[in-house]
Amino acid sequence: MGHYIRRNNETTHLTDQREREMDSKAHAVCIPFPIQSHIKAMLKFAKLLHGKDFHITFVNTEFNHQRFLKSGGPKSLDGLPDFQFKTIPDSLHPSDSNATQDIDALSESIMENFLAPFSDILLELHTTATSSNNPPVTCIIADGFLAFTHTAARELGIPILVLFTVSACSLMGFMQFPRLRDKGLTPLKDESFLTNGFLDTVIDWIPGMRDIRLRNLPNSFITTNPNDPVFKLTVEAVERAPKASGIIVHTFDALEHEVLDALSPMFPCVYAIGPQQLLLNHSPKDPLKSTGYSLWKEETECLNWLNSKAPNSVIYVNFGSISVMTPQQLVEFGWGLANSKFMFLWIIRPDLVVDDSAILPPEFVEETEGRGLIVSWCPQEEVLNHSSIGGFLTHCGWNSIIESVCAGVPMICCPFFGDQQTNCKCACNEWGIGIEIDNGAKRWKVEKIVRELMEGNKGKKMKKKAMEWKKLAEEATSPHESSYINLDKLVNDVLSSKG
Repeated sequence: MGHYIRRNNETTHLTDQREREMDSKAHAVCIPFPIQSHIKAMLKFAKLLHGKDFHITFVNTEFNHQRFLKSGGPKSLDGLPDFQFKTIPDSLHPSDSNATQDIDALSESIMENFLAPFSDILLELHTTATSSNNPPVTCIIADGFLAFTHTAARELGIPILVLFTVSACSLMGFMQFPRLRDKGLTPLKDESFLTNGFLDTVIDWIPGMRDIRLRNLPNSFITTNPNDPVFKLTVEAVERAPKASGIIVHTFDALEHEVLDALSPMFPCVYAIGPQQLLLNHSPKDPLKSTGYSLWKEETECLNWLNSKAPNSVIYVNFGSISVMTPQQLVEFGWGLANSKFMFLWIIRPDLVVDDSAILPPEFVEETEGRGLIVSWCPQEEVLNHSSIGGFLTHCGWNSIIESVCAGVPMICCPFFGDQQTNCKCACNEWGIGIEIDNGAKRWKVEKIVRELMEGNKGKKMKKKAMEWKKLAEEATSPHESSYINLDKLVNDVLSSKG
C-alpha cells in the first residue's frame, strides 16, 4: 500500500517499549465530504476502525464541527485519547448555521482551498507523533469525492484508501462521467435536452448495469455549464480514485454483487463493507456511543408518539438533508398524505423549502390533527426500526436506502438529484422494495401511491421483499460473512503495509 510517514529518530523521546506500542497501533486520518450524509457514513466507518484498535483522527470543517457541537452539546466531540477531532476551514462566507451550505460553492472551495490546511494537519500529526500520544499516521481514509487528498497522500508518502458513501451502482454511474464528457453527452447543448427525449437515451456500455438510460445515472452531469463545479469535482475524483490503494463501498455483496464484480477490475482492491450500523451492532461495546451523527438537533419525542401507534400503521416521510422543495411541492405532498387517511411522521427541516418558510395551510393542520406529526429532524434509524413504521417516503439518498433495507421497510422513492435517481431505479426495478413517484407529483398521485404502499397488494409484496433483504443484510454483517470478512481484510491490508 506504500510507505507511511516515518519519524526522525533524533527527536524520539519515548522509551523503547512505548515506541513499540505506538508503532504497533494503526492511525487512520478520516476526512468526509462536508455534508450530513457523507459525514455520518465516514464517522460510522471510523468507529468500525476504532473498534479494530485503530487510533483515529477525524477531520471536519470548522462550520460542521460547530454544528455538531450545537446539535449534540459542547462535550459531544470530546472523543477519546485515541479518537480525536480536528478541523479545517471551508473558506466560504458565513452562512445559516442551521442550513446546508451551497453545494456549488462548497465544491469550488474543496477543489481550491482544502489541500493546504489538510496537509498541515497531516504534518502536525507527523511532527508531534514523537512527543504526544499519537502514533504515526498509517493511512488516510478519504471520502471518494475529495480528489485533493490524493495529492496530500502522495506528497507525504502516506497510503490512501477512499470511502464511497454511495451505492455500488451509483459509483459505477459516477465512474462513467469522463466517458460521457468524451462522447459529447455532457455538457448539454441547451436546456431543450432536458425535455426532448435525450435523457431517455439507453446506455449499453456500462459494466454490470442493464437497461440504464441517461436519466437513471447520477444526474450531476446534466448541466449546460462546461465548468459546472459539481461535475468538475466528480470527474477529478473518479479519475483519481483508481490510484488509491483500495476503495471501500458502503454496501454488501448480496445486494450489488454484479456491479461489485464489474468494479473490481477498475481498482487495486474493492472492499464492500456494509451496512455499517449492523457491523457496529456486533461490537461488544461502543465507547463513542454518545458521539452522534447529526448536524441538526434530533427531536426524540417523536419516538414516544410512535409508541402509541399500531404496527405498520405509520408512513415516515423525510426528503433528506440537502433536497429542497417549492412551497407548492410541499403543499401537494402534504395534502396527498392527508387525503390518504394514513398516519404519518413527516420531517420538515428548517431549510427544506427553497427561499421560503415551510408553512402548511390551517386546513391541512385541522385535517391531520391526531394522525400526523411534523418535526424538524429525528433519529432516523430508530424511527425506521420502530414497529409502527409501515413505509418510508424518501428522497433516495444512499444512507436512507441502506437504513431502510436494514429495517425491512418498503419505500416510495422520490429522487431529486445526485445519485438519488440511480438508487431509485435499483430499489424499484432491481431489488423490488420501492415505488417511484416524481417530486412534482400532484396530491392525487401522492395519495394513490401512499395507499398502494400501505395497503395494496404491491405494497405487501414489497414488504415481503424488504424483509428478505433485511435478513441478507444481517447475514452479510455476521461473523465470518462477506462484509465482516471484508472489514478484517482491509484492516489486515493496512497493518501489513506498515513495515
